[in-house]
Amino acid sequence: MRHAITLSSFGLGTTSPNPPVGCVILDRHGATAGAGYHRRKGEAHAEVNALSAAGSAARGGTAVVTLEPCNHIGVTPACRQELIDAGIARVVISIIDPTSRGDGGAAVLTAHGIDVETNVIPDETLTVLGPWLVATRRRRPYLTWAYASDGKDRFAANERLTNDLRSSADLVVDDRLLEEGTPGGHASAHFTIPGEPTSDLREWLSTCYAAGSRSILLIGHQYSDEVRDSLDCVDEIVISLDVTSRPADLAAAWRSTLSGFELVGITSGGNDVRVRLRRPLLSLLPGYGLPE
Repeated sequence: MRHAITLSSFGLGTTSPNPPVGCVILDRHGATAGAGYHRRKGEAHAEVNALSAAGSAARGGTAVVTLEPCNHIGVTPACRQELIDAGIARVVISIIDPTSRGDGGAAVLTAHGIDVETNVIPDETLTVLGPWLVATRRRRPYLTWAYASDGKDRFAANERLTNDLRSSADLVVDDRLLEEGTPGGHASAHFTIPGEPTSDLREWLSTCYAAGSRSILLIGHQYSDEVRDSLDCVDEIVISLDVTSRPADLAAAWRSTLSGFELVGITSGGNDVRVRLRRPLLSLLPGYGLPE
């Protein structure tokens, strides 16, 4: 499953509005026969790519997938049917898809005599799939606000934040410039770039969701007014602190934790220290039933 989770991360920033999913196919002896991930909407899903790589070795084998195989025919065929047709004997799933239609792919697989196991290390799968699940449940994108504190090279620090964080986001907003995190990464038929943020951040995020975005990176302290009025819309905060920062700047970073954020990482980059704060993912997925 950890192999599949790693593969799923290759689709971050390009799959939306679809989820980033990874899949590994084991042959009947338990050896890896194929692997794949979903790149973007309109193209083959993770299971299909993994089955294609495995070929005939998939028959009688096991499919290990981060998200429940889809149960509907849309732009691409239903993945649960692809697994059935390939002769897969067992399917191991990390997280059940909340957007499943009907009884869900897992139920259909079971009805066809396939052994199905679910809830395999879902907390680890959330490291990649969590933002998409949060966005799907709330119908507004997962929002990361990143900014550099006061310092002698604030512009350069913001630029480094953009370069380091953009690849996992669908949309980057930097000094009122909106662009894809991965330029040209999404399927244009299913993803459009909205207008610039408005004073009503919640309404703007809903517009972005309708346009296909599931994760947004907002860069710069200049957005503090919009964020302050709608802090509940922010899911993650990344702060670049200059090593010469005043104590007051450090205190401002920790005040963010009073609004439901927790410290999840601190890294040193030489001239700056990067602090990462995040709302606990399970608190953003109430009632989802993930084991704690």
